[in-house]
Amino acid sequence: MCGIAGYVLEEGKARTEVVRAMCDQIRHRGPDDEGYYAEGGCALGMRRLSIIDLSTGHQPISNEDGSVWVVFNGEIYDYQRLRRDLAARGHRFSTSTDTEVLVHLYEDQGADGLARLRGMFAFAICDAPRRRLFLARDRFGKKPLYYAALPQGFYFGSELKCLRATGAIPADLDEEALRLYFQFGYIPDPYSAFRAVRKLPPGCWLTYDGGGQVSVRRYWRPPVAVAEDRGQTSPQEAQARLREVFDEAVRIRMIADVPLGAFLSGGIDSSCVVASMAMQSPEPVKTFSIGFEEARFNELHYAKILARKYRTEHYEILVRPDAIALVERLVRHFDEPFADSSAIPTFVVSEFAARHVKVALSGDGGDELFAGYERFAAAGKLRRLDCLPRPARGFLSWLAARLPYSAYGKNFLRMVSRENGLMRYFEGNFAPYYLRQRLLRPQWMLPADLAFLTRKFAEYLLPGEPDLLTQIMYFETAVNLPGDMLVKVDRMSMANSLEVRCPLLDQEVAEVAAAIPHSWRIRDGKGKRFLLDALGERLPPELLSRPKMGFGVPLADWFRGSLRTFLWDHLTGARFLERGFVSPEFLRAMLQEHDRGRRDNSTWLWSLLMLELWFRDLESQRAS
Repeated sequence: MCGIAGYVLEEGKARTEVVRAMCDQIRHRGPDDEGYYAEGGCALGMRRLSIIDLSTGHQPISNEDGSVWVVFNGEIYDYQRLRRDLAARGHRFSTSTDTEVLVHLYEDQGADGLARLRGMFAFAICDAPRRRLFLARDRFGKKPLYYAALPQGFYFGSELKCLRATGAIPADLDEEALRLYFQFGYIPDPYSAFRAVRKLPPGCWLTYDGGGQVSVRRYWRPPVAVAEDRGQTSPQEAQARLREVFDEAVRIRMIADVPLGAFLSGGIDSSCVVASMAMQSPEPVKTFSIGFEEARFNELHYAKILARKYRTEHYEILVRPDAIALVERLVRHFDEPFADSSAIPTFVVSEFAARHVKVALSGDGGDELFAGYERFAAAGKLRRLDCLPRPARGFLSWLAARLPYSAYGKNFLRMVSRENGLMRYFEGNFAPYYLRQRLLRPQWMLPADLAFLTRKFAEYLLPGEPDLLTQIMYFETAVNLPGDMLVKVDRMSMANSLEVRCPLLDQEVAEVAAAIPHSWRIRDGKGKRFLLDALGERLPPELLSRPKMGFGVPLADWFRGSLRTFLWDHLTGARFLERGFVSPEFLRAMLQEHDRGRRDNSTWLWSLLMLELWFRDLESQRAS
């Protein structure tokens, strides 16, 4: 696991000190080693967190004659099989690392070789004979990769701060990206906070051939979930197949030359991962859990039950409101506005685990692949609204628009009045329309209608008239997962030099999950039923009947208590209000409404706080 960076100049000679400065920004991603290559106009660099082949895995690594060089961030879990195949085809290896496999696979098969990789990765290859730079990112987007194509050359890095360290990246903000932030609470791929910088989307590769010629191609898409039972396999056969591929996905992610453990939240997904690890490990699994003093957010009890069942070496820690001292550090690590408040416990549990291990397995991906989120079941119930006559929709829309904002149900009525299920999903699961309408200045407001969706996310809207659950599961997996969940996990774990591996986001697990009909996923209004049918026997009964909690934090309580002054000072101060994003009057009303307990506005207030802290951090960097 590493951080990578580099650049190619149109004219002139690349300098090692520039790429070293880029990599110095991501020392936290790789404190164990560093390496650089500069030849002609191309420079590559890396910071290494040593996990496999500790003695000979130094990067950059080249082919036999030094004409093709690679820097790599991630893990290739089946690299030994690939190495044997490539050796049989005449390639000679000088190390035992998975990184060297990439350079020979590229020589042998070019971009087609990406289909053979099983792992998480972002890598860059400097191909001198072809005068080409080749970048690639893993299927789900577990590892990040930013780039900027400028008149003077091409720059890339694991984090946005790598590019900005060169001094070559224009500082113009991308206003469309900020509008998307107000809609989603994160900036989705391929956008970034800066107009000149883009993210390589998951499942894609890129070539830069000089002269500003950038080509992006896709090699993989998430498998589309089937809606109906096609009778191709029985539930029992499908469950057996899931157990087989899941246990294999866990097993190959336990390969490491350093101490390894697992995050254990007490939820179904992480519990299934720990159970599989314990069943395949001769030694007790190290598990790490996080809790809160507020009982409704505390899952430590359930984590302990699982830990006792499998006799894990269990560690736990409580998060208290003083964790807000971490916030400014978190903002610096994200590089962009990012409003998922569960970044706080993710950082804390990563920091805690990193005291004991260098690799941790997690349960990320289970909700997306097996319909675990409550919004999936809710979308099915709301399909009944498809038959609502157009005049009735018009009346509900008219009524919603005329109700005072303080009226409960105003946003719900607008959601119900939308003309199809996808629009209702957007209205009901992201920033509410009327809140944004009242809060934001008009130039920062994006509609959530079909024209907007088609314009911004056409690539992630399935053709024809797909089943609603199929469509929203695809959107969650292709857009929300890499834009929110995986960004949070990568930045917070790597901030603590900890590698996190996600067995549920193995492509073979994803293919098995996509092949099961919706009636197996959601039953009696509850999701993730198929995962429980396949793996539930491994879990204590208490976990099977517990309510879903999610990995949230008690922001609402904190914002009415110990963090109230911090929040008000930042959001009602002149610095934030003069930025021109929001209506000061409505923002103050939101704060007062939250204080009184009339509404829980903590999610939206947190997103504004993160935005302001990001601007302040950016301004401090420019001043230094």
